[in-house]
Formats: sequence, C-alpha cells, structure tokens
Amino acid sequence: MTTIKSIFSRQLPRRLLILLAFAAVIYLLRGMVNMFLLTFIFSYLGYTASNYFFSKAKIVNSKLLKAIIITIYLGILAFGTSILYKYIPVIISQLKSIIFQATIFLNSTYENDALNYIISLIKDFKITTYIGDNVDTLLKSITNIGKWGFDIFIAIILSLFFILENTKISKFTSGFKYSKIGIIYEELSFFGNKFLQSFGKVIQTQITISFINCILSMILLSILKFPQILGLGFMIFVLGLVPVAGVIISLIPLSIIAFNIGGFKMIIYILILIAILHAIESYILNPKLMSQKTKLPVFYTFVVLIVSENLLGIWGLIIGIPIFIFILDVLEVKQFDITTNSDTENTE
Repeated sequence: MTTIKSIFSRQLPRRLLILLAFAAVIYLLRGMVNMFLLTFIFSYLGYTASNYFFSKAKIVNSKLLKAIIITIYLGILAFGTSILYKYIPVIISQLKSIIFQATIFLNSTYENDALNYIISLIKDFKITTYIGDNVDTLLKSITNIGKWGFDIFIAIILSLFFILENTKISKFTSGFKYSKIGIIYEELSFFGNKFLQSFGKVIQTQITISFINCILSMILLSILKFPQILGLGFMIFVLGLVPVAGVIISLIPLSIIAFNIGGFKMIIYILILIAILHAIESYILNPKLMSQKTKLPVFYTFVVLIVSENLLGIWGLIIGIPIFIFILDVLEVKQFDITTNSDTENTE
C-alpha cells in the first residue's frame, strides 16, 4: 500500500500507470474498437461543426439549437442509410473489378523491358500481397454491412446525445474531481485534453483533406474517362487517410488502370494528377486546416505506420500517426506541437 501511495505521489509514474491501465482496458474491449473510434470521430466532428455554425449564425436559444441539431442528424442518418443501401454494392463490385485488373496486369508479360522490370520489383517487395491482404480485410468489413451498420448507427446516436447534453456531461463528469478518485480524474482530464488537441485535430484534418482529394480525384478521373469512378473514389478516400503511404499505394492501381486505357501517356497524366493534388494538400489544405504542421519525418511516418498496422490492422494505418502525435504531445516534445497554444500549455 505504501509503495502504491509513493508511486501515485509522483506525477510521471502516476501518469504512466494510468495510461497503461487505460490502454489495457481498451485492449480488453478491442471488439468494440470500431464503435469507440466512430463515436469519437462523429462526436468531435459534430461538436466542432455545430460550434462553428452556431457561432456564425449567432443562435442562442437552446431549444432551437437542439431542434436544428436533431434535424441535421436525422437528415445525415437518412442520407447515410440510402448511400449504404444504394452504393455500397456498386463500390464493392468496382473494387473487385479493380483488383481483378491489377492481378491480370501483374501476371502478364509485356514487350517493354522497363515495364517488366517494374512489375518484377513490385512482386519481389510483395507490395501486392500486402495490399491484397488489407484490401481483402477491408472488403470483408464492408461486406459485413450488418455489423458496420449497427456500429455506425450507435456511434451516431451516442454522438448526438453527447452534443445535445455536452454541458450536463461536463458538469456530471467534473464531480469526480472532488471524489476519492480525484487524482485519477485529474490525470484522465489531462490526457483527454491532450487527446483532443492532438489526435482529434489530426483525424479531423486527415478526413477533411482525404474527402477533398477524393472529390477532386473523381472529377479529374472522370474527365480522363477512367472506369469504376465510385470504386476508385472510395479507394482514394480510404488511402487518403493514411499519411504519405496512402498516396504511394494508390498510385499502383491507378497506374495499372491508366496503362490499360491509355498506355504510358495516361500514366504520365496520373502522375501529374497526383502531383497536383499533393501540392494542393501540402501548400493549401494543410496550412489552412492546421495551425502548425506536424513536421513528422517520412522515416518516422513509415515506421509508425508499419508498427501500428501490425498492432491494429487497417485502423492502425488511419489512427497510427494521430496516436503517435498524441504521445509526443503528452511527452511535451515541443517541435512536434500541432496547435498554436501548445507551447503555453506545455509550460504549465
């Protein structure tokens, strides 16, 4: 008992123990990870968007605010349900067609020696096996509409209640500050604030940038007369959530389809397209959407993605970097701060 008290009397060991305990709980509840992550993402995005909208509209009537929020959520739920019902089968079919085209391409021999050499390199590095395994997992997840539909529905409902009762939730939760577990509350509050400032901001930025890239890509690909636009758009959106590596991975199926419909000339068009989108992301979207860039070296990015993918699967590719940024923020590694007020908070 004395040892435990001495550990909890020191801040760093206390925080490490609480963080490890929280990670253990998350691991035990890993079967619900989809619901947890979707709830957090919907709540964060919904709360941020509602605050921004209502501050601009200057609406202060609480009943009117709640009525507007509920109406918007019902509209999103109805729209999402119709999209799932109408387009998910089409997307699955088009993704399978894209995989089939890629398989045919990589198993064929061509007169161009340079092209054959590139294909042999792709096979040697087992890039297709890696992509195939993850795509198969993704397709199985998409196909399991029942489980995903239930998780999305519950996440939307929970995020709605969170936004509607945010003030009540804050007041109720703050009651733990003066309870017998007040120390644990203080540390969890510290981690929660850091989590919102780092993880939440990065996820929000990734989703926004990926969505914009997806729309722009679909428009440009349709101009270039690419087939399977919906499937490619979905693939670009999902891979866009994976920093750096997503762009490289998406180049493989896009280049294969480009070669099939227009040869090397079309591949050059695709490379120009990706370069333009990357420039828009780097010089317009990132500075606009983030107060300060993460400035994470590419080496660290790939190491984090490899480790997180092995630990968490597909989710690891999406949330690996935000979690790493969160850890750096907790450790107060100042050169990786992503918010303008981080330096002030880190000195507290």
